[in-house]
Amino acid sequence: MKSTSGGSVRVLRVSHSAVVDEWRGRERALAGLGVDVTLLSARRWREGGSAVPLEPRRGETVTGVATIGRHPALFLYDPRPIWRLLGEQWDLIDIHEEPFALATAEILLLRATRRRRPPIVLYTAQNLRKRYPVPFRWFERLALRTASGISACNSEAARIAEEKGFAGRARVIPLGVDLQRFRSDATAAPRLAEPRPVDGPRPVTVGFVGRLVPEKGADILIDAVARDPHLRARIVGGGPAGPALRARADELDIADRVEFMGPIEPDDIADFYHSLDVLAVPSLPTPTWTEQFGRVAVEAMASGVPVVSSDAGALPAVVGGAGIVVPAGDAGALALGLVEAAGQRRDELRSMGLARAAECSWEAVGRDYLELYRSVVHTPSVGSSGLPPVEVIVVAYGTPELLRRALEPVAHLPVTVVDNSSLPEIEELCTELGVRYLDPGHNDGFAAGVNFALRVRLVPGADVLLLNPDAVIATRDVHVLQQALRAERDLASVGPEQVDGTGVRSKVEWPFPSPLSTWLEAAGLARFHRAPRFVIGSVLLLRAEAIDQVGEFDERFFLYSEETDWAYRASRLGWRHASVPGATALHVGAATSNDAKRREAHFHASIERYLRKHYGSLGWQSARIGQWLGAMTRSLVLRGERGREARRRAALYRLGPVRVESRLGREPDSARSPARAER
Repeated sequence: MKSTSGGSVRVLRVSHSAVVDEWRGRERALAGLGVDVTLLSARRWREGGSAVPLEPRRGETVTGVATIGRHPALFLYDPRPIWRLLGEQWDLIDIHEEPFALATAEILLLRATRRRRPPIVLYTAQNLRKRYPVPFRWFERLALRTASGISACNSEAARIAEEKGFAGRARVIPLGVDLQRFRSDATAAPRLAEPRPVDGPRPVTVGFVGRLVPEKGADILIDAVARDPHLRARIVGGGPAGPALRARADELDIADRVEFMGPIEPDDIADFYHSLDVLAVPSLPTPTWTEQFGRVAVEAMASGVPVVSSDAGALPAVVGGAGIVVPAGDAGALALGLVEAAGQRRDELRSMGLARAAECSWEAVGRDYLELYRSVVHTPSVGSSGLPPVEVIVVAYGTPELLRRALEPVAHLPVTVVDNSSLPEIEELCTELGVRYLDPGHNDGFAAGVNFALRVRLVPGADVLLLNPDAVIATRDVHVLQQALRAERDLASVGPEQVDGTGVRSKVEWPFPSPLSTWLEAAGLARFHRAPRFVIGSVLLLRAEAIDQVGEFDERFFLYSEETDWAYRASRLGWRHASVPGATALHVGAATSNDAKRREAHFHASIERYLRKHYGSLGWQSARIGQWLGAMTRSLVLRGERGREARRRAALYRLGPVRVESRLGREPDSARSPARAER
């Protein structure tokens, strides 16, 4: 992997948990893939109830840093070694701490004091929607808005990070497991295994590994053992619930079938798995906690042991399909699942578990992180020998005659038409021209239509041309667009110059909306606004790597501003956008809509959503006042239709565009009826 400077990519990783040797498997895998990784970790940290000192292996580039505090979210590093290292040239900094953590805020502050500010990658496991108290809420918002990439160990944590303000697509990357240590073909006989009885029913030995606290559900396992005489439990771990669990086993008269082994040495855990018929992970979600991954489940699967888990948190994603998932807190279902996993489904679950564990190997995790790093530093996915293909997506709503004009010049390319109107005439047209036709069955707007096609790409890895059904572009101009897009590695999107049916050119580049731009426009100073720009979406070529990093369009934008939002998120991740004077497209503009009042309501409602999303309620209210004052001023000085238009605009902003749109209802004439000249 090459950095922007041409050498091997340099990554500075910071992770207090990497004090544990096994958890540095990620860095060793990355180094094996050619990534130059320097790791900072805690000199000493409490893991599993005891202090663990940092003991680097020979050849590992890892430095121990003193820490202040012991809580994972409330500690600080000694800033001096971090500050010194931040003065070096890095391609990116990977902070393996939660976005709301004090340590994350500390590193971001130190980075802000340096001239070099490489992109930031963050980690999150938090899969509960929590509103943190000040200042942690501020730390989280700053971190998410600063990050260029996020790795999450479960899908819910990734979704929460995106909802809370991360601009791109958070990657789900599992926690790793050492397949050399945890394997099903162990050569040595398990030291902890006990002899099986020769006569009588074969008992099922069920294992449990975890802290003995109520949320880990060991009491549910004890109740399950009591329900079936073939079950016996071996419980590894310590914690405050230990005495109550022993009392529960005595109360149920199964103390002879429940063995409390206490904490065991990490070196013995692999042998413990080999002493089992099945592992139970019966966790119970609480309002403040749920399982974020379930590493013990993957370790057991790698050891060839079937797993039965509850449906708490991320466990269904980790275990589901490779083990048995039962409702949390249901001891009866757990007992049945344990017997089934150790009996008739044992071989099946063992095979699927081994396959799932392979997906979580350190080698696989390293490859996932490599892809994340490639996206953050904008490494092209194609070599210099050629350009990727171009795939065309058209979101249509009615007007098959216009759609034919748009499709005919590009029909030889991979084309998908998403028909939000579900018209038989459009399906027939697509069949005639040989392009793919998709009918979502409902009209959720342009953004949803684009996403519908992106999820079932014709050509994965292709650049994507978004084409309005009322626009026409020749193949030559598509090629010119792609040449320009690929000429600069930080371009996320490009668009052609546009002319209408009479040959009049329209403006295709616009500054991103902001409260400041609204006030400048109200004061008649918009021409002096110097800000990053985006290109309108009627004819827009998107770079494949940018789609991969930024992700899908935000479907809350029904009409208008969806490409503005996508482009703004891309700009926050280091991408640019540009028009290409050498390419031209015909755009009729608003030809698929004849309701100007509804178009205006949709347009300004989308602007409100955009400003609320990116600038908050205060930012929107500031922009709203600016728009209203500007419109009122124009209504006083302008005469005729322009004055009446200004008064309508003032009324729209006085009532609130989203409120007005809701009164009109979402009943557009097209999936994308705009001429962007209305900006």
